[in-house]
Amino acid sequence: MSFIKKPVARHPKLPVNELGLTVRDYEGGMSTLCAGCGHDSITSAIVEAAWGLSIPTHRFAKLSGIGCSSKTPAYFLKDSHGFNSCHGRMPSVATGANCANRDLTYIGVSGDGDSLSIGMGQFAHAIRRNLNMTYMIENNGVYGLTKGQFSAAADKGSTAKKGEVNLQPAIDPCSTAITLGATFVARSFSGDKEQLVPILMAAMRHRGFALIDVISPCVTFNDHEGSTKSYKYSREHFSPAIHADFVPPAEEIKAAYNEGEAMPVELHDGSHIVLRKIDKDYDPTDRVNAVQNLMTNNAAGEITTGLLFVDESQPEMHEVNNTISTPLIDVPYARLNPGNDTLQKIQARFR
Repeated sequence: MSFIKKPVARHPKLPVNELGLTVRDYEGGMSTLCAGCGHDSITSAIVEAAWGLSIPTHRFAKLSGIGCSSKTPAYFLKDSHGFNSCHGRMPSVATGANCANRDLTYIGVSGDGDSLSIGMGQFAHAIRRNLNMTYMIENNGVYGLTKGQFSAAADKGSTAKKGEVNLQPAIDPCSTAITLGATFVARSFSGDKEQLVPILMAAMRHRGFALIDVISPCVTFNDHEGSTKSYKYSREHFSPAIHADFVPPAEEIKAAYNEGEAMPVELHDGSHIVLRKIDKDYDPTDRVNAVQNLMTNNAAGEITTGLLFVDESQPEMHEVNNTISTPLIDVPYARLNPGNDTLQKIQARFR
């Protein structure tokens, strides 16, 4: 994971949070992603949300797998704990870390390929265990780190950069998570910080597994953006592709629209997606209604954004397993290693 330090200079009048820290204290290294990448907008939103909650930076643990999205933890919360795991294996590493120290705020960053292909099994079991973490899917519908192959979130019928047509149905992380029993499910757009930051803050404070699927345009390969599992987009066919080794500078895509409204967003390649923000009367505590709402908007070719489902009544992993509340590093060695006699008694139970 590449890491380039940012300059330490800052404006003397930057506002501070309850800890006396500025937003610059929550940043990380310089991004090495393509100019205009939606992932950098997500990084900025995470920084703002963490600063707004006044959580000390060293009380965060950030984890990732493999892919463009999994590079981004280097770009935020530079003083936090971090672990860059194998492809698709971030959930198990997060589970182990959470078991050892429940006192940290866990942020897992993944991509649609990392979570919905090789890591699908681990993703499902993190949901099933109601692991107390914020799980970000930076969703661009392609494997951007390996030249833009279709991911499992690419829409059926969408066209790749070189003209191939995707013949496989897509996987939608939100409806999948809701049906698997997730207790917090939301979707947003990387360019809508006004919506994304509050969702992130709510997810970080949620007791249990909080999934946020963020549509994040890939300026280099995502010629068919809107890849959120069986969601259709209103799109136009893109112009001839640029050379893979050259990425022209692009402006960050931003979106501002009201609750209950739908808005088309033009992507860097000329294609379009249609976003619909849930309205004020939407009930996010009704699991069946949440799935029906996703299916209805899917049929209309729209990507639903906002808090889609939340359930605060379900116990999280530590409550289910009645684990010790003290971080393992603070447990006396005598309790962690009770000796051979105790071990023999435990083993005897299984004979």
